[in-house]
Amino acid sequence: MPAGRAILITGASSGIGRGIALAYAEPGARLNLLGRNADRLAAVEAAALAKGADVETSEADVRDRLHMAAWLAEADRRRGFDLVIANAGITTGLAPGQMMEDPDAVRAVLATNLFGVLNTIEPLIASMLSRGQGHIAIIGSMAALRPLSYAPAYSAAKAAVHAYADALRGRLEPHGLHVSLVIPGFVKTPLNDSISARKPWEMSENDAARVIRRGLDRKKAIIAFPRRLYAIAVLGRLLPPRFVDWTMDRFTVSVPETAERVDDLKG
Repeated sequence: MPAGRAILITGASSGIGRGIALAYAEPGARLNLLGRNADRLAAVEAAALAKGADVETSEADVRDRLHMAAWLAEADRRRGFDLVIANAGITTGLAPGQMMEDPDAVRAVLATNLFGVLNTIEPLIASMLSRGQGHIAIIGSMAALRPLSYAPAYSAAKAAVHAYADALRGRLEPHGLHVSLVIPGFVKTPLNDSISARKPWEMSENDAARVIRRGLDRKKAIIAFPRRLYAIAVLGRLLPPRFVDWTMDRFTVSVPETAERVDDLKG
């Protein structure tokens, strides 16, 4: 990693975001870490500082468009971000026998997983283009490749950010701004631990972060892992839809409803 590169990571207080922050924490790295849990964010900051990184943290809610725009403009003016990783996300879903997600939970997931990505990236595109270089990374999901019947809103939000990343890449890369889409499978995080299901080839957050950093350092367009699960997900898009529906219905999965609500946003 070039010395002094400035990196922004949202959702850095736990899970994949925490793993990525610590994967990049080293002498010369300048990390800006955003999260909503002050105690967990402070713990990640301490761990990154211990590894020699220059760290700034901020409690921020990616759903707050105006606050994010103002904060990002000021932070980018000081830091000049080289790599922006839009990672913050939540999940919600259905229990066995439950037919419909709560409409408020659906909108909470879209607010964080879709609009939170937009609120992170949009304010920085113009300044990164003006510098003629930079790298945007968006954390997607295997659920975007073949939507999950037990997590419709989560699948929809991730499918939207996949399309957004693909479109941005085609538009921005000719102007020097790289775009990467990260497609992880099951990663052992607090978010994933809440889901009751078989989790084939589940990885630790640290292992996942190493794969992500390796792919980002190579500026790969798609960073999908584990490869076997990615191959199955891609195959699922090619098979007859009702056959895939029938197959997936053979598994018992329970995804808890998020307690998040759009009205929780202050200001």
